Amino acid sequence: MTGRLYGVGLGPGDPELVTVKAARLIGAADVVAFHSARHGRSVARGLAEPHLREGQIEELLVYPVTTETTDHPGGYQGAIDEFYETAAARLAAHLDAGRDVVVLAEGDPFFYGSYMHMHKRLAHRYPTEVVPGVTSVSGASAVLGRPLVERDEVLTVLPGTLPADELAEWLATTDSAAVMKLGRTFPAVREAFEAAGVLDRAFYVERATTDRQRVLPLADVDPDTVPYFSLALLPSELLGPGNDAVPAVEALPLVADRDVELPSPPAGGGALTVVGLGPGARYWLTPEAAAALAEADDLVGYGPYLDRVAANPRQVKHPSDNRVEAERAAAALAMARSGRRVAVVSSGDPGVFAMAAAVLEVAAADFPDVPVRVLPGITAAQAVASRVGAPLGHDFCVLSLSDVLKPWDVVLDRLRHAAQADLVIALYNPRSKARPQQLFDAREALLEVRSPDTVVVVGRDVGGPEESLTVTTLGALDPGTVDMRCLVMIGSTQTRVTASGQVYTSRHYPD
Repeated sequence: MTGRLYGVGLGPGDPELVTVKAARLIGAADVVAFHSARHGRSVARGLAEPHLREGQIEELLVYPVTTETTDHPGGYQGAIDEFYETAAARLAAHLDAGRDVVVLAEGDPFFYGSYMHMHKRLAHRYPTEVVPGVTSVSGASAVLGRPLVERDEVLTVLPGTLPADELAEWLATTDSAAVMKLGRTFPAVREAFEAAGVLDRAFYVERATTDRQRVLPLADVDPDTVPYFSLALLPSELLGPGNDAVPAVEALPLVADRDVELPSPPAGGGALTVVGLGPGARYWLTPEAAAALAEADDLVGYGPYLDRVAANPRQVKHPSDNRVEAERAAAALAMARSGRRVAVVSSGDPGVFAMAAAVLEVAAADFPDVPVRVLPGITAAQAVASRVGAPLGHDFCVLSLSDVLKPWDVVLDRLRHAAQADLVIALYNPRSKARPQQLFDAREALLEVRSPDTVVVVGRDVGGPEESLTVTTLGALDPGTVDMRCLVMIGSTQTRVTASGQVYTSRHYPD
């Protein structure tokens, strides 16, 4: 007897909009499957997390490509079709074994949802049930506080991927509309609304019903700020009085800079944990770190890093800029002293050029009574090394090329000594807009000691959606192609590249 397949809609983002039936099926399933981009983070899993139980099998279905290019022989569509076939086969193996499988879907499973691709491949072979969810269009309309359609009006739902002239034609001939799939399509979508003569009554809704929602007149939106999880609405014109107000929700500053009424402290007093998220992919987050994040009352960190942590309605997020480590640490420690359980997040490992040292330094000076715990994460150096082989197979060191907190002549002196010691060198913070020349100078200093044939690895956004890896030599390295999202690894005299392109440093050193 086979298992049963469920396509379960989770609604647009508010955990309280998950239906009772969806919650019951998620908790009862043997297998819970969910999609994500290559970074491994899943909005759907975040919504379902309160209903998951220990012992369930999780199937993470990672898209091989989203908006980036691919070298698949069938192009983008070939890569996606192959992925869907493979994913369906993985789920079929569970169903054949008699396990019930729930496939999570944001919004509604049959409304521009990923689930439908599993449904087409599996529903004719196994007993199947689809559980509807609140659509993003319904959520956006509710957040906006304006009806979509009344009486005999017609609502048209359109993908933003249509050509601007075709979109404009649809918008000019319908009463109300919702345009999905924004992100990179937003400039063309805005152009279509303007061409149709309806821009003045159109609205933009981002991440509707979540704690990060944003609502604006469509004409006022900066195209560079538009994520994929947003839509454009042309609501009904049949409005009554009092419908002119448009709420706007923006990111919050540090809690230390604002007057916030916080819930009562938990029993046992507060504490602070510095958590390493790893370099990007969700599967690189350790179970210990995940548990600390789940237990926290407050999450503190650089905004893009906090975005990687699944939202939880009982938690408060405190994003801030990447140049205020000491202020961020003080704000977190103050919350912990007041009785809150605080998690300060860092990319990679928090003890490697990250927040652990900043927190401990501020704690030693001003908050000696606050307990601080540091949880490790996979470092950027480890992540890059694993992608190319084993370049860290022998002695190595890590150096930051940033001179923000130490003089540049100290950086160069340490770099020369590490090169003379024949260590593999992992360079963090290699080059930024404020420091465009320093990697060029570092390369020249290394060439004073090392051969131009020295193996060099450049890893960019490893574990993220724009991951790339380059294996080159010190002589051929072009520092101009490197930015702050890169880690540069300089090999030793014993670092080699295999015929298949893998890199390793021998564990044996010549006499």
